[in-house]
Amino acid sequence: MAASAFQLRRLLDRLPTPRGELRADAPLAKGTWFRVGGSAEALFRPRDIDDLTEFLKAKPADIPVTVLGAGTNLLIRDGGVDGVVVRLGKAFAGIRVEDDRVVAGGAAMDVNVARAAAGANLAGLEFLSGIPGTIGGAVRMNAGAYGRELRDVIVSADAVDPRGGRHALKGPELGFTYRACAIPESWIFVSVTLRGSRGASGAIRTSMASVRAARAESQPIRSKTGGSTFTNPTGPEAGGAKAWELIDRAGCRGLRRGDAVVSNLHCNFLVNDGAATAADLEALGEEVRRRVAENSGVVLHWEIRRIGKHDRAFLARTPSARDEA
Repeated sequence: MAASAFQLRRLLDRLPTPRGELRADAPLAKGTWFRVGGSAEALFRPRDIDDLTEFLKAKPADIPVTVLGAGTNLLIRDGGVDGVVVRLGKAFAGIRVEDDRVVAGGAAMDVNVARAAAGANLAGLEFLSGIPGTIGGAVRMNAGAYGRELRDVIVSADAVDPRGGRHALKGPELGFTYRACAIPESWIFVSVTLRGSRGASGAIRTSMASVRAARAESQPIRSKTGGSTFTNPTGPEAGGAKAWELIDRAGCRGLRRGDAVVSNLHCNFLVNDGAATAADLEALGEEVRRRVAENSGVVLHWEIRRIGKHDRAFLARTPSARDEA
């Protein structure tokens, strides 16, 4: 249920006054690739790192914080997000090259990091041009594509914890696993250092072009989508099959729920084909999981991050959703 004007005013009265932007009842849907979802009770765009840390230090501990990147691999539920949503802006999007290293702010887009490396004749980061989103989000999920992952190239990351403490983390401290890291989700990655290797400009740019072409050919990049929906299973029951193969075998390619549809181009992608709601997309994903488990015995796990509350209509028709994490 949406917060009342009184509740929103009370929340803002309890929050510290930052130098950056702080808004109540801020719509979030347009900032996501799916273009669905409710509003944030409060949306905070810090002016700089000091503004961020000071705000978090002064914020009451009982008010939750949720961090959003570029909204690519994300589904915001229709009931919105409680507490404060933090979104890093231009102040956190800088990129610089130092010898064989690229230092990027947490809000820098992955493709821009790849381009900066290519401009400095640094090879090894071309795969980032095929990953939509920010580099901070890429660290959070150990993003990977075309045979490489963040853990292959990361040197260190700087993060801010929920109480405003700053942490410099070396690569091994991040605890990378497949599409995950060990750092709590409430921590905010504000800067990342990656290592490349000297290469020939032509070869690097050819590699990047190949990544872009492969992505355009195999993924619905011009649709309202959330990227790869489920992680590839790693257990022996999958027999080495990727998530999309299991989805295809279960007859889910093109499966539809309202305007939510399983992509015909790549069936590990869900697409908002018009006016789908977050509930439509999540319910379709759960139906895909059910059919795959029934067909193959493999339980798929969501790669898309799902946050926020279900709306009242969804809870009315799906009472068990009240107990979901």
